[in-house]
Amino acid sequence: MKNAWKSPVGGAALIILLTVVAYIPALRGGFIWDDDSYVTDNTTLRTMDGLRRIWFEVATKNEAGVTPQYYPLTSTSFWLDYHLWQLAPSGYHVINIGLHALNAMLVFLALRKLGVRGAWLAGAIFALHPVHVESVAWITERKNVLSGFFYLGALLAYLRFLTGSAIGLDFGAAMRSPVTGIGPKPWKFYWLAIGLYGCALLSKSVTCSLPVAILLLVWWKRGRLGWRDVAALLPFLALGLGLGLITMKAENPQYALSALDRCLVAGRNLWFYAGKLAWPQNLTFVYPRWHIDAGLWWPWLYPVGAVGVIVGLWRLRERWGRGALVGVLFFVVTLLPASGFFGIFYFHYSYVADHFQYLASVGLIALAASGGTGMCERLGPRGRSIGAVTAAVLLTALGTLTWGQTHVYRNLETLWRDTLAKNPQCWLAHNNLGVVLKDQGKVPEAIAQYEQALRIDPNYHETYYNLGVVLQDQGKVLEAIAYYERALQIEPKYPEAHNNLGNALAQTGRMGEAIAHYEQALQIKPDYARAQNNLGNVFMQEGKVSAAIGHYEEALRIKPDYVKAHDNLGNALAQTGRIAEAIAHYKQALRIKPDDAEAQSALARLQAQRR
Repeated sequence: MKNAWKSPVGGAALIILLTVVAYIPALRGGFIWDDDSYVTDNTTLRTMDGLRRIWFEVATKNEAGVTPQYYPLTSTSFWLDYHLWQLAPSGYHVINIGLHALNAMLVFLALRKLGVRGAWLAGAIFALHPVHVESVAWITERKNVLSGFFYLGALLAYLRFLTGSAIGLDFGAAMRSPVTGIGPKPWKFYWLAIGLYGCALLSKSVTCSLPVAILLLVWWKRGRLGWRDVAALLPFLALGLGLGLITMKAENPQYALSALDRCLVAGRNLWFYAGKLAWPQNLTFVYPRWHIDAGLWWPWLYPVGAVGVIVGLWRLRERWGRGALVGVLFFVVTLLPASGFFGIFYFHYSYVADHFQYLASVGLIALAASGGTGMCERLGPRGRSIGAVTAAVLLTALGTLTWGQTHVYRNLETLWRDTLAKNPQCWLAHNNLGVVLKDQGKVPEAIAQYEQALRIDPNYHETYYNLGVVLQDQGKVLEAIAYYERALQIEPKYPEAHNNLGNALAQTGRMGEAIAHYEQALQIKPDYARAQNNLGNVFMQEGKVSAAIGHYEEALRIKPDYVKAHDNLGNALAQTGRIAEAIAHYKQALRIKPDDAEAQSALARLQAQRR
């Protein structure tokens, strides 16, 4: 290990190896929360037209997009995954782990180029720190590891542009000017940096902080900033602002906190994330959501303390050097999009999440690794030996914690039970555990979880919807209707509730109202195959067979492997005398689901008639 961190090739290879070993349990993980929206139920992953829509259809304030967020490069990577291994989760996990390993390697190479002491140790800590398990073991967070890869690649390319050297041994001298440094400027690396930065933004827009991070590094190495430094980064700033605005438009979060409350949230978030880096215990998928009250005095200690640290490091920059201040400011600036000043949807559940500090953590990790390495080097050979042993123990501990933390992400039940063990008041976990238990046939236990969720948060619309599903399954249709209507009072743009309410209304003979709710569901979610199929069913009951056939065909266009739609379309075609087409759909249903009793019976009947 001693020689590994001095050799860029050997150091990079060892970091990759350590990462892969620590994340082996993640390969056995399945799909969890939000993976349905991004992967398993995402019909855009299945066709070339879906790939087009990923890039060119963006959500607006009043209409949902084809993906939950406009991160088209991340969605494209999922598109490629789907065409490589369909819905086998291990393939998706391999890509996430591989990207994280590459990111840790790039952290090492970037810090080494910057001349940071302990660069290899920092890269290894980044690779093995358990706070990053959420970004790696959760398939949905491909956006984190993919955007991180392009972000770090763009940073390295820009550093190469600034120094004109792949090694950067005389980094300070080379950065005398962004235009006239030592030797001719390799402008191809400038354009490469812009391209990689654009890819980072198209993977996840929180990477928009890169231009500010670069300015911090330039100031650290040169001690000043000139207008040329800023001018060279103006295209980056414009690109980041433009794609950031698109993301905000697509996500459209409701964030009602006052300016003072946002300062309190941001201040507390900074200390929370720093604390989890220093002591990664009780990591959980959903942390308790803090109550914010600007009228209390003690919450102000968080933002005041954060400002005090920055001011103190500024005043000590001549004595301690600028590196400590730059490390802290990198942490703060990179966290800024998720710090609390700007609204994001996840804040409905908690103001913090481990995956929010994926890139920001590099600042404090590098600072700690550099400080520790410097202390050991000042103690001479004995200190270096102590440092090597300490580093080995630290990395072993972090790797062990990461190994254990990956088991939390094995499946939905382990995820939500672990969350409730650490955050019993998490209404989201109670609700989602109820869904898991209901799917397992444990209906009384599921109802108990739903009721607990509503005791904690009486206004959570998904819980009312889930209770409606249970009641409808039990034949209590009128009670189910009441729960669906309550869910829609809280969240009118809830397509699943509109669809199920349509089903319940159809059961009671209120066909006109049912059709209206199906159409509303499709207006909110145009690629909703179930609503198309159910709309076809209503038209069949009303004797409008041609209209029904149109909706069944649309459902199959959206979801070609939709067995029930094949069965229904077969029935409708048979009723109009199109026997050959009906038989083809029954056969297709049986190819997808060989034990489909409805298709087997209908196919046998039609074949007997033809004979």
